[in-house]
Amino acid sequence: MEALEIMGQRAKKASRIIAKLGATSKNDALISVARELEAHADEIKEANSIDLEAAHKNGMKPALIDRLTLTDARIEGMAEGLRQLASLDDPIGEITSVKTRPNGLMIGYKRVPLGVVGIIYESRPNVTVDAFGLTFKSGNAVILRGGSDSINSNLKLVGIIRESLAKSGLCEDAVLLISDTDRKYVNELMKMNDYVDVIIPRGGAGLIKNVVNNSTVPVIETGTGNCHIYVHEDADFNMACDIIYNAKTQRIGVCNACESLVVHKNIADTFIPLVVDRLKEKNVEVRGDETACAADSRIVPAKEEDWGKEYLDYIISLKTVSSLEEAIEHINKYNTGHSEAIITNDYKSSKKFLDEIDAAAVYVNASTRFTDGFEFGFGAEIGISTQKIHARGPMGLEALTTGKYVILGDGQVRK
Repeated sequence: MEALEIMGQRAKKASRIIAKLGATSKNDALISVARELEAHADEIKEANSIDLEAAHKNGMKPALIDRLTLTDARIEGMAEGLRQLASLDDPIGEITSVKTRPNGLMIGYKRVPLGVVGIIYESRPNVTVDAFGLTFKSGNAVILRGGSDSINSNLKLVGIIRESLAKSGLCEDAVLLISDTDRKYVNELMKMNDYVDVIIPRGGAGLIKNVVNNSTVPVIETGTGNCHIYVHEDADFNMACDIIYNAKTQRIGVCNACESLVVHKNIADTFIPLVVDRLKEKNVEVRGDETACAADSRIVPAKEEDWGKEYLDYIISLKTVSSLEEAIEHINKYNTGHSEAIITNDYKSSKKFLDEIDAAAVYVNASTRFTDGFEFGFGAEIGISTQKIHARGPMGLEALTTGKYVILGDGQVRK
């Protein structure tokens, strides 16, 4: 592999070329890449099978294997994500405000690309395609550093993307992949301030913490997901069970899966056995407090560490509370700022929950699994930001842009 500094230089040069592309050129290229991914689906699955074989040999957890797996449906989903991106408005060049000052100066704020985006991620080869699509549409170049678990899948996907760009007469270096899985390249990428404008980490808590603590390049933090669902005392029990079952079991290895339940004590004896029945359809282990354990003998006692844990497994915690205020306090103490939900038929309670929960996405009577760029209509997402500066929640095209002021005058000088 070439020196990372050379890769950075190539990416910086590419970013200036891509920033000047018109919307039609970018959209046509995205549609072409989507076609190529579908046309080479068998090759992609073959490369992915090598990664999956190694993952099984290494004893990777089922949730992580699920993240790693590429099927025909997931490849079609990645292609559809690119087509959706192509159908969205191009944010680049948009003037979001214009003001005329008393001296006649016209001051506007124009949306522009970030430049070169570095993305460090684990085990999810679909991120490779999503990252390319979003950064390309928003006029950026991207340097990708995926995990060793998915290296063969990523090499194949990036190869297809670059070949498609070349066929379209566009700059292949819009997407670059660090092909050496040595961790030293992660540390080097995080110090490349001369070439990389922002780093976005996607993965487990350890990866994110390492990047946040050690990067000298600005970081957009995407957080882990200890997502809660609070079942209020006047909730519809059938609705609550359906939502919890979906949020916990549809895909256990994703950051928007429900990891923690909070239930009002007034309904503990009646509701808890119902939701445990439903969760046991997927053999979910429920770890609860004393009241929860008394309500259903199948619940095992929880430890303090369970309240703040992202399991990524068929395990869920269950805390009982005496009031909405206590539920909000518990959730704000242990959540990761990702996605939280309340199940209730009471308007005042839902409004209080929406107002007081501190998270990127707050739901009333819906599954936390909807916190996703595709579901939010962004076409795809670069990650789900749990920080409050620059971007928060699913990050689509606008989150990959910044702005600059453009000032038009007719000879003004400052006195």
